[in-house]
Amino acid sequence: MDEVSDPPLQPTRPAYYAARTGGLRDWWTLLHPPYTAWHLSYSVIGAALAPKVQTGRLVATVLAFFLAVGLAAHALDELRGRPLRTRIPSWALVAVVAAGLGGAVALGILGVYRAGWALIPFMVAGPVLVIGYNAELWGGAMHTDFGFAVAWGAFPVLTAYVAQTGTLALGPVLAALGALALSAAQRRLSTPARNIRRRATRVEGMITFADGRSVGLTADVLLQPLERALRAASWAIILLAAGLAVARLG
Repeated sequence: MDEVSDPPLQPTRPAYYAARTGGLRDWWTLLHPPYTAWHLSYSVIGAALAPKVQTGRLVATVLAFFLAVGLAAHALDELRGRPLRTRIPSWALVAVVAAGLGGAVALGILGVYRAGWALIPFMVAGPVLVIGYNAELWGGAMHTDFGFAVAWGAFPVLTAYVAQTGTLALGPVLAALGALALSAAQRRLSTPARNIRRRATRVEGMITFADGRSVGLTADVLLQPLERALRAASWAIILLAAGLAVARLG
C-alpha cells in the first residue's frame, strides 16, 4: 500500500492581517497595520520620556515615522517580489516610496529647526535605514534580525526623544535597548510565520505526547502560537504607548 501523506498546503493569506486582494484592501494590507502601529508606538514612548513633552513635536515625529515606515518602507518591500501579493501598480508603489521619504525628510528638516543640530544624524540615518534594509543594499548586510531591531525598534525611541529635547540621556538609551529586544523577539516570531504563509507548500508530521495523544501538524497548528503572541505583543506596546501619552499630555 502506498504511503499516504498530508495534502499540499492550501493557499493562505500572506499575513494574518491581510485583506482579500484588490482595490483599497491592498492598501490596508500594504500598511501592515498592527506592525506599523507597534513601531509608531516606540516613537511615542521615546517622546514620553522627555522631561517636557511638546505635542506638536510628538505629532510630527509620529507622522514622519508613519511616512517612512508605514508607507515608504512597506511599499519598497512590496516592489521586491510582491510578498503581500497586492495588485498595486509598481508606479504607485514607487510614488509612495518617494512621497513617504520626501515627507519624512521635510519633517526632519523642520525638526532640526525646532530641536537643534543634534537631530541631523537621525534625519540622515532614517532614509538610509529604510532604503538599506528594505532594498537589501550592500548584499543585504542590513537585512538581518539585528538590523530590523535597530531600525524599527531602537531608532524610533532615540529619534523621538532627541526631537523633544535636542539631546540624549541614559533613560531613552535604556528604553531603546528594550525596544531593540522586543523588535528582535517580534522578528523571531514573524519570520517562521511568514515562511509558512508565503513559502511553504506542504506541512507534514505528528506530535505524540507522553499520555499517548497525537496531534497532526498543520499550518494552523504551527501558526496559531506565533501569531497569537504577535497580536498580544502589538496590542501591549500600543496600549503602553497610549498610556504614557495620556499620562504625560493629560
